[in-house]
Amino acid sequence: MKKAKKKKKWSQKVSRESDALDLEKEVFTKEDPSQIARSLKASAEQSDRRKANPFRSAMSMLVFHINRAGRSLPRKRKDVLEEAKDELRKEFGKQR
Repeated sequence: MKKAKKKKKWSQKVSRESDALDLEKEVFTKEDPSQIARSLKASAEQSDRRKANPFRSAMSMLVFHINRAGRSLPRKRKDVLEEAKDELRKEFGKQR
């Protein structure tokens, strides 16, 4: 009898193997949106692996995290991460 394969989520593979940024550990658990934004900006600017400009790379990682968490993300946490998007725009001078 064959052992059943554990089905891994595609998001795990993306996080592990893609040309994503090297992020600060637990950056998305910070309570201060501006700290999250500053950390993402620093990671994006220091990365040799990114394919897009630093702003797009940082924003992509943030949006990827929000989307990956999906419905299981508590409202309060999602609000902090959404605010971090605005802070990231400010950090890069990309105000709407």
